[in-house]
Order: sequence, then C-alpha cells, then structure tokens
Amino acid sequence: MSEPDEASLPVLQVMEVEAAVEAARAAFPGWANRSPQERSQVLHRLADLLEQSLEELAQAESKDQGKTVALARAMDIPRSVQNFRFFASSILHHTSECTQMDHVGCLHYTVRTPVGIAGLISPWNLPLYLLTWKIAPAIAAGNTVIAKPSELTSVTAWMMCKLLEKAGVPPGVVNIVFGTGPRVGEALVSHPEVPLISFTGSQPTAERITQLSAPHFKKLCLELGGKNPAIIFEDANLEECVPTTVRSSFANQGEICLCTSRIFVQKRIYSEFLKRFVAATRMWKVGIPSDPSASMGALISKTHLEKVRSYIERARAEGARILCGEGVDTLSLPPGNRGGYFMLPTVITDIKDESRCMKEEIFGPVTCVVPFESEEEVIERANSVKYGLAATVWSSNVGRVHRVAKKLQSGLVWTNCWLIRELNLPFGGMKSSGIGREGAKDSYNFFTEIKTVTVKH
Repeated sequence: MSEPDEASLPVLQVMEVEAAVEAARAAFPGWANRSPQERSQVLHRLADLLEQSLEELAQAESKDQGKTVALARAMDIPRSVQNFRFFASSILHHTSECTQMDHVGCLHYTVRTPVGIAGLISPWNLPLYLLTWKIAPAIAAGNTVIAKPSELTSVTAWMMCKLLEKAGVPPGVVNIVFGTGPRVGEALVSHPEVPLISFTGSQPTAERITQLSAPHFKKLCLELGGKNPAIIFEDANLEECVPTTVRSSFANQGEICLCTSRIFVQKRIYSEFLKRFVAATRMWKVGIPSDPSASMGALISKTHLEKVRSYIERARAEGARILCGEGVDTLSLPPGNRGGYFMLPTVITDIKDESRCMKEEIFGPVTCVVPFESEEEVIERANSVKYGLAATVWSSNVGRVHRVAKKLQSGLVWTNCWLIRELNLPFGGMKSSGIGREGAKDSYNFFTEIKTVTVKH
C-alpha cells in the first residue's frame, strides 16, 4: 500500500448507497452473533495493520488535508490505531444491570443488542482519526456500518479499505461510500433501513440530517462546532499557559472543533500575556506540510481560506487590531507553494463580544484576545455564544478552577492543559455544539438498544 500523489475518487449515486445497505443487511446477522471476544480480535488485527502502515497513511493524510506530516504522524494515525485498540478492549468489559423483587418473585435484568446498520458521516479536518472513532465502537458492538468520509479528504478511508479484508473483517460489515452530501449523504440519512446516524460536522448539515431522519425516528449523535473560550486568571502559570494556548489556538491550522478562538485574560496580566502570546505565535512556522520544522500547513481549500480571511477583514472594519498574522506579517514560502492555501496564525484584539468574530466559528488559525475583570463577568461572557463544546481555564486556585468549570456551559473543560483525552469518559457538547456523547460507555449505549427482561420464578 502506498499513498497516491494524485487521486480521483468515485462520486456515488443512490443506487450505490442501496447496494451498501444490501451488503450491510446481509452481513449483520453473522457479525452480530459473533462473540465480543471474536469481534475484539478482528479490531486488534485492524489496529496492527494500521500501525504497520502509519508512515504511508500519515503522508497521505497530509497531502489530502493540508496538515503537517509531523502532526499526522504524531496524532492522526496513532489515534486511529488507538481507537480500534480501545474499543476492542472496552467491548469485553461491559456489564448489565440486574435486580430482584423478592415480594413478587421476579428477577429483572437488562440485555443490550446492536442496533443494526449504522450510518457514519465524518468530516475533513481529522479524516481517518474521526472516521475510526465512529467505525470502531459501531462494529465492536456488533453493528454493520455504512461510512461516508468527506469528499474533500477521502484518500485514507480508501486506503483503509484494503486493510479491512486483510484484518478479517467480513464482507459487508464495513461499507465505505464516497461522494457528496446531497447525493450520497442524504441517501444514507434518509434510508429507512439505517436506524442510526453518527455525524461530525457543521450545524447546517446537522439541521438537514435532523429533518431527513425525523420521519424514521432514527437515533442521532451530532458532534458540531465550537467557539471555545480560554479563561486565563491572574494567577495562571504563563510559562505553561502561553505555549499551550498558542497550540490550542492554531494546531492543525485551527481546523479542530476543540481549538481556542476566544481568549479572556484577567486585566492585571493582560499586557504581559499579550506580549508573550504574540511573540510565541510569531515563532510558529507556516510551511510545506512535509517540512519537519513547519508548525502549520495549508488550509483545506481556497473557499475556506477566503472565508477565514473574510472574518479578519470584518474585524479590521469594526476597528479591531490585528496584532500579528494575516495582513500584518509576511508569509514566506518556497516559489512552488506560493499559490497554496496558506495563512499565518492571526491574533485579534480590541474587539467587542458582539462581533461575529467573537460569536461565530471561524475554523481557522484566528483567535481573539480580550481582557476581563471578575470571575462572574468572564463566566457570563464565555457562556454568551450559542456553542458549548470545550473550554480551558488557567489558574492555580483550586477552588476557582472547580467553581468556574461547573458554571461553564461546555461539554469539556480543561484546566491548566488542553486536549488531554480520557476515552472512557464522555465527549460531546452542549447547546448548538450537538447532541449525544461518545466514549467507552456512551458509544456502546448509542450503538446498542437496551431491553429489560423480567423472569418470574
């Protein structure tokens, strides 16, 4: 298996989705009846094969998405491997509930069974990482799946297809359909024999999925966007806070739903933080994704680059200051790459909370830094957007950390760190950041149906 320099992928039609449903339906009884131990062994073999192909997959992911090879090598592909290994193990440790009613002589217990065919739709920012985050728990629980990767980043999904058979995944258990949302995605979401949809992506697409799936009462898990705040109190350790917040703002070109795009800094340290933060941001190198010294690669597309730049122009028109990055600093690239979709990490300040740059998800290497005075004030301001996915809090005051974390309207709160994940615990957002949770127990519950059995003895 080798990564392609150029790639063309099929744009499937409704008939191919129908064929995938037929294959998944035929494979379901045999796969669902396999023991958890048997399914676990298959997942472990697939994880091994992915790990053996790590370098090829990392190179392909970088070429396809624009991220640096170093990031794909260190995060995307290892996490894809971990996803299969984690759910291969966790499927062996689920327990059921049991209770007895002695006064009527009845024993009650619960049984979980796979839902059936799972429709899985993954985004373009972390292509293989998020595709495997869905496939692994779905097939571990005994479902068959039809997965649709983003049409912008389908190469590693295509490469993984070659490994499925080699790992012993039976035909029809994992079906991957390639194409656009209007053609392939809508056919999958509206199909009456696909009772479950797991989607990661934008809010407008999630609204469409909800509309199409509603007549069939499908189970939905929707992981959407974020406008994630970092709250930096005056007692924060800036030696750790500054480099971590630079990374949380600009990792993967800011194209991660968990990236920090609003930074609230307590007034007493605002100037010092800003000075350090801008200096550290300017140290980030934007370069060819294959360059080992590059901190950031290219954005996903010309259209997305123009969208991100439009937010910066809007901020400038509103009177905000651009401290570094787009329109302020010079982007230096080799001649052959100057036409690519590159931009510098950009820091905006002197901006109002009502600005669209402070309210809407930009999904690029742009962050806004603003001051605050009190704990109560910053909690209210942090919660003032429609999103509620993730937040970070920086403080050495343990009581404050717990108070603020409890009051923030976010599905995840990191304190004095960022992007440290425990896969056993729930992942997901509040408000317009989606519905449902993923993780060991939460994914298992989502991909199974529960029934209560009562036995009178």
